[in-house]
Amino acid sequence: MILTGFILTPGIDILSIPYALSSGGWLSLIILVLIAATACFTALLLRQCMDKDPDTITSYIDIVGHAFGHKGGVMILPTMWLNDLGILSFVSAGGVLSSIIVTVCAFCVGATKGIGFHGKRRLFNLNGIPTTLSFYSLMELISKSTKKQVIVACSENQVLLLSFVICTITYLTMAVLGYLIYGQNVQSQITLNLPIEQVSSKVAIYTILAGPIAKYALTVMSIATAIERQLSASFKDCRSASILIRMSLLVSTVVLATVFPSFQSVTSLIGAFLKVVVSFLLPCVSYLNISEVYRNWGYELIGILAIMLLAVFFLGCWVHIHLLLKL
Repeated sequence: MILTGFILTPGIDILSIPYALSSGGWLSLIILVLIAATACFTALLLRQCMDKDPDTITSYIDIVGHAFGHKGGVMILPTMWLNDLGILSFVSAGGVLSSIIVTVCAFCVGATKGIGFHGKRRLFNLNGIPTTLSFYSLMELISKSTKKQVIVACSENQVLLLSFVICTITYLTMAVLGYLIYGQNVQSQITLNLPIEQVSSKVAIYTILAGPIAKYALTVMSIATAIERQLSASFKDCRSASILIRMSLLVSTVVLATVFPSFQSVTSLIGAFLKVVVSFLLPCVSYLNISEVYRNWGYELIGILAIMLLAVFFLGCWVHIHLLLKL
């Protein structure tokens, strides 16, 4: 059976999950599970969109293009430029491994004599819910690229559900461990709390540093590939031209980050916006257009509209938190 290759990898945002839990309290774990279930549901909507015409709809670009025409495909194109998801799958596997390593290291820190799992905790904090929602919504439970590549002997839904279950358990474990160890004193990234003199802390920090480096290379490769497609035939297979393009992208990123002090904040805000749009809003709107469910009121339509409203709420919470941090 053909597997729809959803890329699901716990990312560096796993470091902020304990802080999100400390902001909302133990009951906010329910929100985390609900967001994970919502992301899984929107991924299933994408699968249903692909099943409408399996021969022509094989990627996210095709889904949006089928729902909104060529202009829609162009709109989503920049986030889908990577054409070799086989390479990305290895990085995804590395991301899962790094998340497990960091979680184990956090447990080792808590199990160390003199630290323990005695942080001050609370059941619920209503004032911290906007912060909790904004961080939970940025979890990398995102199915932004789909491509029929891998043949496996199991059903697609089972693989998809298993991926979400593994990611959700990883996030839950890190959230609970971080909150048990540091309680309300946990910082925005748990690595800031880790005692640097311990070996497990150093392993966690170096593991986290390796993740963005690998993912940045993949991001640059996707943009470079799109640029190379626009070159003339004589330069498309030129190795020197390919290296020059990639070096130019790297240098331009460094220059922007150096010259503009707010570059990191702006890019994080844009990234958060795109993540919520691609993960929640676009799958729902595309499914509504392709399946024409909106013509008849029912539980499915109500659920999809609720998810869309939730996505808008997430965006509002994140912008609100971002503005507060700037004050």
